[in-house]
Amino acid sequence: MTANPKIVVRFNFPYDPAMAEQFAREADIELRTCNLKGAENGTWADLRDAHVYLISSAKDELPKQWFATAELLERCPKLLCVSTSGAGYDTVDVAACTKAGIIVVNQAGINARAVAEQTLGVMLSLSKRIAESDKRLRRERGFAREELMGHDIAGKILGVVGIGHVGTRVAYLANAFGMTVLAYDPYVGVEEIARRGARSVTLDELLARSDFVSIHCPRTNETLGMIDARAFARMKKGAVFVTTARGGIADEAALFKALQSSHLSGAGVDVWDKEPPPLQHPLLTLDNVIATFHTAGVTMEARHDMAEQAAEQIVGLLKGGRPPRLVNPEAWPAYRARFEALVGIPV
Repeated sequence: MTANPKIVVRFNFPYDPAMAEQFAREADIELRTCNLKGAENGTWADLRDAHVYLISSAKDELPKQWFATAELLERCPKLLCVSTSGAGYDTVDVAACTKAGIIVVNQAGINARAVAEQTLGVMLSLSKRIAESDKRLRRERGFAREELMGHDIAGKILGVVGIGHVGTRVAYLANAFGMTVLAYDPYVGVEEIARRGARSVTLDELLARSDFVSIHCPRTNETLGMIDARAFARMKKGAVFVTTARGGIADEAALFKALQSSHLSGAGVDVWDKEPPPLQHPLLTLDNVIATFHTAGVTMEARHDMAEQAAEQIVGLLKGGRPPRLVNPEAWPAYRARFEALVGIPV
């Protein structure tokens, strides 16, 4: 280890060993892991030394005092970068980071394959009524197979809300199953959406025409509550709703009512307002809901890739490079000046 190492600080959440192994190969980088249940004084001491804060993306996993807020940033004079452990950055005040000349980076796209595979798996299970059949077969006898008759997904219409990394992969898989894919994404042009395997439509048209609606947009002020009672009412009777994006985009109470009334035939919910949801959550009482604990992107392969790529991105930026997954590029000029002053390496 060099005399003046660059410090990366994280909390002791589960990480694939690939992360620590990559940092260990760098003689001038020191990885410090803080105990979430440890003494706050020790954590603050490490954060005051930190050049990079590797933060959890999960809003209900990390105590709010350790969110990357303006108050925390003020106590971290050497901090150059906040790196989220996943694609989301719900735990980071990006505007405050930009104002402080701190860049924010994430791991967007790295677990897209895992999330897309779960999305299709949930769609298949709901359409074929696999989970429902499994539950019923374990507790009842005397019913006919036809009572659990499902549908093929081939020939059906899938509406993708947000066609970024995950949405594009979902469209690819859905096309392979013979589905027609519609997409709503105000930040992607018509031609690019077509290149990604879908046809660009308005949100209202997508809701009205789709047999399946799948959410893949980020959680922002613009998208919070976007799929509300009105949106569910616009959907086809008998349609299926799936969300693997972020809790809060869909109104859970409105979704329950749409399912309870049989307006929707099923739902797959991987992300929740509160994670995990309480055991008495109304959606957990319905057999036509597949409920998972924000695990769509949590596979052995995805966790390895996320850890490896997060470390690689941090190593690169600490060597003076521009990171490939930069959330706030507007912070770059101020960051460059701070980086050169603190680290002594030109950017």
